Amino acid sequence: MTSFSAIGADREATKKEFTPGVEPQPTWCPGCGDFAVLKALKGAMPEVGRTPAEVLLVTGIGCSGKLSSYFESYGYHSIHGRALPVARAAKLANPGLEVVAAGGDGDGYGIGGNHFMHTARENHDMTYIVFNNEIFGLTKGQTSPTSPKGHKSKTQPSGSAKAPVRPLSLALASGASYIARTAATNPRQAQEILAEAVEHDGFAHIDFLTQCPTWNKDAREYVPYTDIQDDDEFEFDVTNRKEAGEAMYEAETRLYEGEVLTGRFYRDERPSYGEEKRATGEMPEDPLAGRYFEDEEWERTADTLIDRHT
Repeated sequence: MTSFSAIGADREATKKEFTPGVEPQPTWCPGCGDFAVLKALKGAMPEVGRTPAEVLLVTGIGCSGKLSSYFESYGYHSIHGRALPVARAAKLANPGLEVVAAGGDGDGYGIGGNHFMHTARENHDMTYIVFNNEIFGLTKGQTSPTSPKGHKSKTQPSGSAKAPVRPLSLALASGASYIARTAATNPRQAQEILAEAVEHDGFAHIDFLTQCPTWNKDAREYVPYTDIQDDDEFEFDVTNRKEAGEAMYEAETRLYEGEVLTGRFYRDERPSYGEEKRATGEMPEDPLAGRYFEDEEWERTADTLIDRHT
């Protein structure tokens, strides 16, 4: 079975199917928030009717990059900061495939920041989970783009002189059409948000707060938290860009003051990049990659270009 014949298969998957048959021993530290991302993702996929053969998980470098080793699906372990361009290509070639990209805060907001902005701007139909623990964990505790100002680390022994990146505001300004924040300490909400993100048609960005008990002992474990959808103080329209932006700014400010605000911040139903391209006829309706499975002779792009210019 391939990701072409499996898509749309009329069967229900179970959470257990997303655990590899020969499950590798996780190398995440005890108490790491990354375990919560794995659990939420395993629960979300069958909830929205996906099977392992219908999913591609693309990861970057860092502790978060190990996610694809512990999750049963098609997987691609890319290089640092480059998970999104790989994920984009896969989705464009096979639109029926459910594509999820994952990386850390250094991977997504630093090294891969340029890809993050433009993938959001173009509204590619995929889910992007950023493990935000405010530190470079796998490389043993360097300051990351989300480390608070004054945070001391191996790279900033006197304390960081830079204000942290505001991930939610950055996603909104860049053009993401679904933006949410959840935390490892809120597993129920995490699974619900992941399921919504997967079902969303467009670029869904989730800033997932994941505590690092080994290399960022000063960081809070993101408790207690407030679900903004359950608090009367935060009554705003998630489809209103201005109101969403104000709520995001408030959440990003309060995080470093000791209050964790999680929930859905923004949703826009505009067409995805693939839908726009297919509507203008620039992309075929049938999966491009499927052509390499159906015929004995592969259709080569080079042949089309030669025909045009000879």
